[in-house]
Amino acid sequence: MSKKVVVLIGSGSIGQAIARRVGAGKHVVLGDLKIEAANSAAKILEDAGFETSTVAVDISSRESILNLIEHAKKFGTIKNLINAAGVSPSQAPVSAILKVDLYGTAVLLEEFGKIISEGGSGIIISSQSGHRLGALTEEQNFQLATSPTEELLNLPFIKEITDTLKAYQYSKRCNCLRVMYEATNWGKRGATINSISPGIIITPLANDELHGPRKDGYLKMIEASPAGRAGTPDEVGDLAEFLMSSRGKFISGADFLIDGGTTASYWFGDLQYLKKTH
Repeated sequence: MSKKVVVLIGSGSIGQAIARRVGAGKHVVLGDLKIEAANSAAKILEDAGFETSTVAVDISSRESILNLIEHAKKFGTIKNLINAAGVSPSQAPVSAILKVDLYGTAVLLEEFGKIISEGGSGIIISSQSGHRLGALTEEQNFQLATSPTEELLNLPFIKEITDTLKAYQYSKRCNCLRVMYEATNWGKRGATINSISPGIIITPLANDELHGPRKDGYLKMIEASPAGRAGTPDEVGDLAEFLMSSRGKFISGADFLIDGGTTASYWFGDLQYLKKTH
């Protein structure tokens, strides 16, 4: 029987939290670069009553994304897209960050925008880091938002990036801009698309960082933030659920910071000291 389909890319804690809130009664496709991770997440969801299938996907490859879409179509109409995939500055070189986080996300928005069903919705998980990049020129913002996807990595100011943090920040800024750009195309199909920019959210990876060699810096940043704590995947899931529900139908092409006030404090508060190290 044909069902409504939720496509989740990146099967970690945040993606799972969102899928649990929007996937009831639907078929949840879990895509991940590592099929073992997708299978593990699928087992958790299946034990909680969700119907799932898994597929290996590399979002740096348009062909792989198209294969993911064809897999999802087997189960019904694609109603929701959740992209929680990506690599961090400490995980990969500049080229990989740009290919996955910047280019890959742009391809996802483009290809899913062609097939998302009427009344559908999408969420792109970006990052607070995109809000710390500082001012880009009007032309740079326009190019990141509107350049043909296959030309993004060849933009002169992108090709000049040599630092992994900068690569990540530019990628996350681009995510938000591409969401704004693609909102028109998604709207023509009666669908919404938004991005969420989390701060430090407690996941297995974040826990590793909080107990690793850089823990003191992370803990100081968390304690000095307005919220005074890190966030949880469920809090991101709650926000995504609202945006993807009938209550969020008037919201599209927008980005939502969920970082406990960290970005605000970075620019104007007690966390301004971080500017010297970024």
